[in-house]
Amino acid sequence: MTTILTWIVAFIVAISVLVAVHEFGHYWVARRLGIKVLRFSIGFGKPLWRRVAGADQTEYVISALPLGGYVKMLDERDCQVAPEEVHRTFNRAPIASRLAVLAAGPMFNFIFAALIYWFVFMSGDDSQLRPIIGEVEADSYAASAGLVSGDELLTVGGKPVPTWQDATLSLIDDLVDDGIIALTVRGEDGIERSAAIDVGSAKKQLTEPGELLDGLGVSVWPSVVPPKLDEIRPGEAAERAGLRPGDLLLAADGTRLEGWRAWVDFIRANPDREVEVTLRRSGNELTLPLTIGSSRDDGQVIGWIGAGAEDPVASRRIEVHYGPVAAVGKAVAKTYEMSVFTVRMLWRMLTGDLSARNISGPITIAEYAGTTAQMGPSFFIKFLAIVSISLGVLNLLPVPILDGGQMVFQVLEALKGSPLSPETELRGQQVGILLLLGLMSLAFYNDILRLVG
Repeated sequence: MTTILTWIVAFIVAISVLVAVHEFGHYWVARRLGIKVLRFSIGFGKPLWRRVAGADQTEYVISALPLGGYVKMLDERDCQVAPEEVHRTFNRAPIASRLAVLAAGPMFNFIFAALIYWFVFMSGDDSQLRPIIGEVEADSYAASAGLVSGDELLTVGGKPVPTWQDATLSLIDDLVDDGIIALTVRGEDGIERSAAIDVGSAKKQLTEPGELLDGLGVSVWPSVVPPKLDEIRPGEAAERAGLRPGDLLLAADGTRLEGWRAWVDFIRANPDREVEVTLRRSGNELTLPLTIGSSRDDGQVIGWIGAGAEDPVASRRIEVHYGPVAAVGKAVAKTYEMSVFTVRMLWRMLTGDLSARNISGPITIAEYAGTTAQMGPSFFIKFLAIVSISLGVLNLLPVPILDGGQMVFQVLEALKGSPLSPETELRGQQVGILLLLGLMSLAFYNDILRLVG
């Protein structure tokens, strides 16, 4: 229940922030160009908060359904306008001004993402891992390409990949072209070599959510966290039993431990029990008695000893840190790179080269929002940057009900030399609504598949 509540709260915060950024772009540019704004609403439906302010008596609203928002501008097509205010209507503004107002929403989403990346790069980001391969599954595509455990990916498709995030995006990008992934890798011996993974006709299947690395037959290093102790809390069960930092746990009550997760599961399942622990210390094997303590987690009694694992990836992390000026260029480049990647993936979904299951709906977005919020503020704001870019790209699509479609209407009016007929705009809006309903249905379908899968 706590997890679901976290998803909901994080989702509402994320959507509200991103919608506010988007709509503020429309609002700010419209005001600067002399167009009168009647209402600025975050959300739809029943108003929860309302305030009227400013010389134009603009209505600012927060509504009950936080799944969008809108800026309502003075427009003769919506209501009667007093003669003295006709020059401030949206429909009478120059076409260049209307295009600027419509483009401002998506542009503010891109600017917001760039600001987040600027802050992250300037304050330092050590959450990324070098793309070192863990296990390589026998008879897999990766094994056929000659990849082995410990290989570090240097380039994918000719692009440098300093982190696993970069590597994953480039693997997908290169995969969907022709089913062959060109790599440069460096082995544990320090020797660089070229490799090529040929997946043949399985390329679309490997673009299914969560299928890429497993389908290729590789895992992120380390695939299993070793049960090696690091932190021992004073006065807790681990210290009383004589456990020390650096101890490698081998077995618990005669059961071999395959990794840290197995040790945690064993401790949690045996509160207030005395057990025997076999470990390796300074090359010697020891067996020590351990009386497991107890704690409560969500109302359930679990075992607790007050010990933490050694971080096996500390030496494999990449720290990204730039000065305030250098971070600007890096942030803009990152935003551009992610925007282009999003456009390329959308196009490849339309052409059938990429699985349409990658389209996420509100349930999946809420899950990611909640997960990143639990991981910490830096993860959550980076999630906001990615979704903000996606929102910007989506709104620039030439679908009539979206900003991009409205921009197409303005260009057509400029070419025609007169406004489009109300019937034409209405039909366009109807087509846009049908397309969006189809897209939302697919997104919800994908969400349900993920939940039941």
